[in-house]
Amino acid sequence: MTISTQRDRTMTAPAPREDPPLPGSGRMKADAGLRDRKEALVANDSPESLPDGPDLELARVRDHLLYLDPQGVRVGRILRDSIDQLLDGEHTGRYAWKSLYKTEKTHAGTIVEINLRRNFALADGIEMDYSIQGIDVDCKFSQEFGGWMIPPEAVGHICLLVWANDELSRWSAGLLRVHADLLRGGTNRDRKVQLKASSLARITPLWFDASLPENVLLHLEPGLRDRILIEGKQKGQARVNALFGLVQGKPIGRGVVRTAAQQSDYMARVRTGKGRARTVLRGQGIIIPGPFRNHQDIARALGAPVPGPGEFISLRVAKRREEHGDRPYVRLDSADWVLADDNDPPETAPLLPDAQGPAADN
Repeated sequence: MTISTQRDRTMTAPAPREDPPLPGSGRMKADAGLRDRKEALVANDSPESLPDGPDLELARVRDHLLYLDPQGVRVGRILRDSIDQLLDGEHTGRYAWKSLYKTEKTHAGTIVEINLRRNFALADGIEMDYSIQGIDVDCKFSQEFGGWMIPPEAVGHICLLVWANDELSRWSAGLLRVHADLLRGGTNRDRKVQLKASSLARITPLWFDASLPENVLLHLEPGLRDRILIEGKQKGQARVNALFGLVQGKPIGRGVVRTAAQQSDYMARVRTGKGRARTVLRGQGIIIPGPFRNHQDIARALGAPVPGPGEFISLRVAKRREEHGDRPYVRLDSADWVLADDNDPPETAPLLPDAQGPAADN
């Protein structure tokens, strides 16, 4: 993910738009779903002020979190894993947020809070969820932008506000010190309240409108998805083979593989072996690089998207010929290979080298 920084005082709900935001317009807006944008607006250099001056505690929390994850890559993966954990595709076959029960959606915030704590080794707060640089910080998650439910005990404290939407494949996070005048009237049975719409402008952005690792099954055309999600308890391998045979050229995360396989050894369904995806699809000219440095190098050399940690990518290849011109190529099995197109007939793909080294962030 490429990150750019921009000074801005606000964080507003991502909404489709055709024209880019004007520099210095004073509001952050996103073009989610309309452009393949990988930029994220990072930090506000001027955190919201307290009556007696700048909120230095909020600035310290902001700076520390950006030090831990400058580009938001780790947080994006944590959110992907958290949503997949809720969907529990291995046991349920679910791939869509709307299929969750109401109680499961309510539990999403707890899962995100716990997974962020574990990944960043955050200490327990005294009154709030975390202690960051010795400062109490509460964590709130919502799949609806602005839908965070703030408990009364969080008033006066800093909140880490996280939003992620699987339909848009986007997420954002920012910091806000909660004051009573920022909250709406009325409460739920837990006495929690939402922020006023006008209060969203007070949020100090950390990562804004960042790319959420895609839930590939969710975004497939229904007919194609049906060809992959074959019914039957003994169809796990067939589903994984269909997944990598039909979905080419885009990273496929382990959550998607888990949902297709619906088996505890789901990753084994991808590897080389009798009936397994790499072996079966090799005969169709398909290679499946995985989350390893040398496999990433292969995808990169071919000019394909590079799989990150926990990801694979299916690529149909062809032996390099004169008509391929200056198409990017990679040398495997003593031959040069390029990404195949519709003019290239299927041929047996090369064997991938043994995996070497953990994946590097893209």
